[in-house]
Amino acid sequence: MVEKSKINIFLDSWRDGIIRIGEVYLQNGNYKKSAEKFIESHYAFDTESVLFKPTFTKEVIFRNSKDKALSYFIGGDIDEDYGFALKPWEKILIDELNILEENKLTIAMGIFKLKPVNKEEIISVAFTFVFTKNNDNLKIKVHHSSPIIT
Repeated sequence: MVEKSKINIFLDSWRDGIIRIGEVYLQNGNYKKSAEKFIESHYAFDTESVLFKPTFTKEVIFRNSKDKALSYFIGGDIDEDYGFALKPWEKILIDELNILEENKLTIAMGIFKLKPVNKEEIISVAFTFVFTKNNDNLKIKVHHSSPIIT
């Protein structure tokens, strides 16, 4: 079993990582390297298969490889990718967090409330992460997220 505090720490790290990529981008830094480190530390692509359905996809719905995930976060080989992490985001709140642990399965489901830099709008996104353990570190094995239409 995974302690709930570890899941909260992981989710805070995920949130901070997305925000950090945008900050590096705004500072004309090496945001690609920042995004690669983010993916390596939060997703299990390096050790096993991952299913990834990002929030804002229309043509290529799934990004089940490290390269396709990178394209989604910072833009790349897929035409519709403009860089989710390059929005950039000023704040991401995690709300209505639900955690399910059964047998060897750990799942977190909740809402990300995303606030873009210099805008008042809040974009709400429902997410589900299924975790795997890698060297005692949590990594995302399944990521599904979609906008909440109000």
